[in-house]
Amino acid sequence: MAFSKKTRQEAITKIQNEEMDLLVIGGGITGAGLTLQAAAAGMKVAVLEMQDFSEGTSSRSTKLVHGGIRYLKNFDVEVVSDTVSERAVVQGIAPHIPKPDPMLLPIYDDEGKTTFDMFSVKIAMDLYDRLAGVDEDSPYANYTISPEEVLRREPLIKKKGLQGAGVYLDYRNNDARLVIDNIKKAVEDGAQAISKMKVIDFIYTDGQISGVRARDLLTDQVIEVKAKLVINTSGPWVDKIRYLNFTRPIVPKMRPTKGVHLVVDAAKLSVPQPTYFDTGKHDKRMVFAIPRENKTYFGTTDTDYHGDFTDPKVTQEDVDYLLDVINFRYPEANITINDIEASWAGLRPLLGGNSGSDYNGGDNGAVSETSFNAVVEAVLRYKNKTATKAEVEHLLNNMESSLSEKGDAPSSVSRGSSLERESDGLITLAGGKITDYRKMAAGAMELICQLLEEDFGLKYEPIDSKKYQISGGEFDPTKVEEVVAENMKVGVAAGLTEEEAKYIADFYGMNALQVFAYASEMEAYEGLSLAESARLRYALEDEMILTPVDYLLRRTNYILFMREGVDAIKVHVVNAMADYLGWSAEEKAEQEKALEEALRESDLSDLKK
Repeated sequence: MAFSKKTRQEAITKIQNEEMDLLVIGGGITGAGLTLQAAAAGMKVAVLEMQDFSEGTSSRSTKLVHGGIRYLKNFDVEVVSDTVSERAVVQGIAPHIPKPDPMLLPIYDDEGKTTFDMFSVKIAMDLYDRLAGVDEDSPYANYTISPEEVLRREPLIKKKGLQGAGVYLDYRNNDARLVIDNIKKAVEDGAQAISKMKVIDFIYTDGQISGVRARDLLTDQVIEVKAKLVINTSGPWVDKIRYLNFTRPIVPKMRPTKGVHLVVDAAKLSVPQPTYFDTGKHDKRMVFAIPRENKTYFGTTDTDYHGDFTDPKVTQEDVDYLLDVINFRYPEANITINDIEASWAGLRPLLGGNSGSDYNGGDNGAVSETSFNAVVEAVLRYKNKTATKAEVEHLLNNMESSLSEKGDAPSSVSRGSSLERESDGLITLAGGKITDYRKMAAGAMELICQLLEEDFGLKYEPIDSKKYQISGGEFDPTKVEEVVAENMKVGVAAGLTEEEAKYIADFYGMNALQVFAYASEMEAYEGLSLAESARLRYALEDEMILTPVDYLLRRTNYILFMREGVDAIKVHVVNAMADYLGWSAEEKAEQEKALEEALRESDLSDLKK
C-alpha cells in the first residue's frame, strides 16, 4: 500500500475539494484508532497531525500494555478490569505488537510503608488475573517467589529487606508502531492521513464549527478543510485546540505530566525480565526497569508539566531522581549519567480533576466559582478587545495546575477519559491511556454516528472494533510464533540472514512480507545492508516518513535501543532519503542538522558536559 510523501499531496488536494464526514485533529494513538474505525465504517475521514504520527506523546510511553496493578491497592477495580480486558483485545487486533512478558514485583520489609507486601501482592495478583481472564493453570498465571529466586534472576537487585516477589502477566509494546499500523489500516480503508499539518483555526457556519484552517509545515501553505464533524484528539494539546476559539469560556480539561526514561546497556544493568518497584522515596511512585534489545531502560518520573508541549526535555533533576532510584534498587550497578546511552521525555494526558474512581469518564470535577468567573471575565475582555489572546491563554494554562486530583500526586491518578461535545459543535476526546485507545474510539464512534444521522441524515454502522485487525496484524493471534517462523523463511529466500529475517518478521507482522518483497527486487543502498535498505524503502513508500528522525526514532528502534549502530548508518540513511525525496542541498543539510540535534538530545550531551 502506497503511503508516502508522494501520496501526501494527493491527500491534501482531496481534503480541500471534498467535505469530510469527520475531521480528526491529532495523529497519536487516540486519533489513529478513531480514524481507523471511522474509515472502516465507510466515512469520509481525514486526520491531521502537526508532527510525525505518534511524535508528540504516543511514541514516548513506558512501552508497555500493562494493567495498572498498583490501582488495586486503592481498590480501583474498575480501572484494572477495563485495562486488562482491553489489553487482551489489543493483543487480538495487533498480535504482532504487544508481546507477553511477565513482570517481577519485588517486595521489601525495611522501606517503611510501600505499595504492597507479600500478603497484599498475592491478593492483588489473584484479583488481577481474575479480571484479566488468566486461568490458574495458564503458563502466565501469577505466582510468588522466594528472595533466593529473586536474587538468582536479578543478582544486582537490593538484597537487604528482600522478602520475595510477585510475578504476573504483562505485555511489552511498540507504541509508535501501534500508531502507524492503525494509520496504515485507516488509509487502506480510504482515510486521508496527513502529518506535518497544523490546525490553526476553526471555520464556522451559523455559529457551528464546519471545518478548519491548517498550515502545511512543509510548504507554509494554509489550506481549508470542510467537515460535518470535527473531533479533537490531540492528547496534551486538547485544551490548546479548544483555546483556538475564544468566543466562549473554556474550563481546562488537562493536567499534563512529564515522564522520563533512561537507557543503559544490559551489561551495565542486567534485568532479565520487566521489574516494577517502589522508588524507596515514599513519594507514591513506582518505577519500571525493562530489558529491550540488549539494553535496559528505566522510568518514569511523572511530574506536573507546564513547559513546551512539543519538545519536553530531560532535565538534570529528572536524571538525578532516576539514578537515585535505580541505584537504590540495584546498589551494585553504580549507574552514572555517562552510562546513559539514550533517553526520552513524554507527556501523559491526565484529566485535571478526574476523581480516579470512575475510569471511563470519571468525575471531571469543577473549578472554583472564583476561577470560573475569572475565565468568563477574561473571555469577555478578549471579545471587547481589552485583553489579548496571549493573556487569556496564559490564564487558562495556569489554571490547569489548580485542577489536580484533590492534591494527589500525578502517579496516583487513574487514567480517566472524557468525551464531550461543546456548544459550537467541537467534539473532544481526552485523557485515557494507550491500552484503552480502541475502547475510547468505539465510544466516540457511537456519538459520531448518532450526530451524522440526526444532523445530516447519514447512516453509518460502527464496526466490531474488537475484531478488526490493524495493518500487519491480519493473522491468528494464537499463532504468533508460527507466523513469524513462516514469514522468516520468505526473508531468507529474499537474501537476508536468518537473524535479520526473524527480527523483521517479528517486528512488522504480516507487513514483513512487503519488506521482504523489496529486498528481493532491489540493490542495497550505498553503505547499508540489504535488510536495512529494504526496511528504509518500506518506511519511505509505505509508512510516510518525511525525516531521518521519523525513521531512526519512531519507525525503528535505532536511536533508543541501538544507539551504537546509528553513527555507522546515519549518513547513508540521509543520502538514500535525499535521493528518494528529492531534497536540495539546503534541505539535506537541514535534515542532517535536525538528526544531530535529536541524537544530542537523546544522548543527554548537554547534561554530560
